[in-house]
Amino acid sequence: MASPDLAATYAALILADEGLEISSDKIVELTNAAGVPVEPIWAQLLAKALEGKDIKDMLTNVGAAGPAVSVAPAAGGAAAAGGAAEEAAEEKKEEEKEESDDDMGFGLFD
Repeated sequence: MASPDLAATYAALILADEGLEISSDKIVELTNAAGVPVEPIWAQLLAKALEGKDIKDMLTNVGAAGPAVSVAPAAGGAAAAGGAAEEAAEEKKEEEKEESDDDMGFGLFD
């Protein structure tokens, strides 16, 4: 027997695949027809969480961390990005020097 939360998720996917609105009533109706009763509160929470979201788009972009990032910056942006990268590298080198135990006059095994 399927678990109620899995059944509710499948019901939401079925509704999205059919292009129907994902509502708690429809989720409960589908799960009851499948023989897996779901409490209306859980169906309502799932419907609220998916409200206004494109489920098909979410499924096709599972590995994406967020909005698409442009790979090739503009010519002016490349120079600015290169300068920022150099500054960050110099800053990191300075931080590494400051964190050394040699500066403090003692080591771990003294």
